[in-house]
Amino acid sequence: METKERNKDHLMKVFTPREIVSELDKYIIGQNEAKRSVAIALRNRWRRQQVPRELRDEIAPKNIIMIGPTGVGKTEIARRLARLARSPFLKIEATKFTEVGYVGRDVEAMIRDLTELAVSMAKKDEQERVKTKAREMSEERLLDLLLPKKREEIREPEEGDKEKLLEVVKGDKWEIDSTREKLRRLLRSGKLDSRYVELEVSHRSIPMVEVFSNTGLEEMEFNIKEVFGNLFPGRKKKKRVRVPEATEILFQEESQKLIDMDQVVQEAIRMTEQNGIIFLDELDKIAASGPKYGPDVSREGVQRDLLPIVEGSTVTTKYGMVKTDHILFIAAGAFNLSKPSDLLPELQGRFPIRVELDPLSHEDFIRILKEPKNALVTQYRSLLATEGVDLVFEESAVDEIALIASKVNERMENIGARRLHTVMEKLLDDISFNAPDMDQKRVVIDKAHVAEKLKDVIEDEYLSKYIL
Repeated sequence: METKERNKDHLMKVFTPREIVSELDKYIIGQNEAKRSVAIALRNRWRRQQVPRELRDEIAPKNIIMIGPTGVGKTEIARRLARLARSPFLKIEATKFTEVGYVGRDVEAMIRDLTELAVSMAKKDEQERVKTKAREMSEERLLDLLLPKKREEIREPEEGDKEKLLEVVKGDKWEIDSTREKLRRLLRSGKLDSRYVELEVSHRSIPMVEVFSNTGLEEMEFNIKEVFGNLFPGRKKKKRVRVPEATEILFQEESQKLIDMDQVVQEAIRMTEQNGIIFLDELDKIAASGPKYGPDVSREGVQRDLLPIVEGSTVTTKYGMVKTDHILFIAAGAFNLSKPSDLLPELQGRFPIRVELDPLSHEDFIRILKEPKNALVTQYRSLLATEGVDLVFEESAVDEIALIASKVNERMENIGARRLHTVMEKLLDDISFNAPDMDQKRVVIDKAHVAEKLKDVIEDEYLSKYIL
């Protein structure tokens, strides 16, 4: 366990703040100040692990508030950061908690959800570790199904028959081993993929129980599942499947036997407490200024509920107690109707880093279309390449798409880079539909094509509101 922890610390150590920013640059255009802030916050986690133990628990995470309009990269920065650090990551809207009482969920639910994600990650890592052994065991079980052992009654041989019987047994064993190895080679080469085998799989039916409760719903839910899971044990059911599906089913079963779930849970709780990242979106929607009545009371109530979680408390999950003291919270919001100072002073103090993200310009849109690893132009070219269509975007076309997206954002609601998706979908609608039947497999998109395709929508403001 300690070795695994040291390895993860080393993994984080190799990423300096400059390297973290460089990695984020591959997917996100601009927003250098925000990238610097999250890079420092991530590096500080590794730094905290290096200080003496008595001081380590005293160092609180430097939570961040990102201020900026929608579609400028707030969520993507946090998501890519978590992926880079291999941290459990949860995105949740703060407005969800204003609904508690009739359809919402209590604030502690986000820690339970984060722990569930960490358990899945830890289980996947453990499954990768036992993968080779599980593959071997599942292969042996599959060969047993394809070549059942002979079930013959063993008779006591007479004195004179002993030597003859030994020869027969040896011969049969050699023949079975030889056949088994032939089957193994056929199985590995994929020549048995069309064959069917009969498997016994576990099937557990748990009756549905609805619980109506304002608080603690999650705790009741997992307790009920555990109780009914013990009351209604799994039943075996025979299933006829092809060899590839049987291989996967047997692999999963063997993996489950080899995985130490106690160790997985222990590692998951450590990951949640030390590496967890929660992205709290729409924080501005629960910040309210002016007199406290009506909906504002609910918003302030949500802030008060969030406060102990962000400050550091212990939350009960079905895997045990999880401390939130060192989970990194990255909050975000447009803050066009309110400002961070409208939050409760105690909550403001728990988000010491404020960073403002810039609105995206026409030049930024051009770069978003072309430069990132997951650039939109690259995505659409790859999608249509599956149909044998070679889609070519001229520079003038890219410039025109970016210009149209920025103009529409100015005229209507500014949704940032998300506008590029709607423009691209409208532009390539006909090509995407007709791609399988097209004779001309090379399609060139130029400025004239873009202008012609989107002319009516851009000119008609009523249409553009509904289509773009």
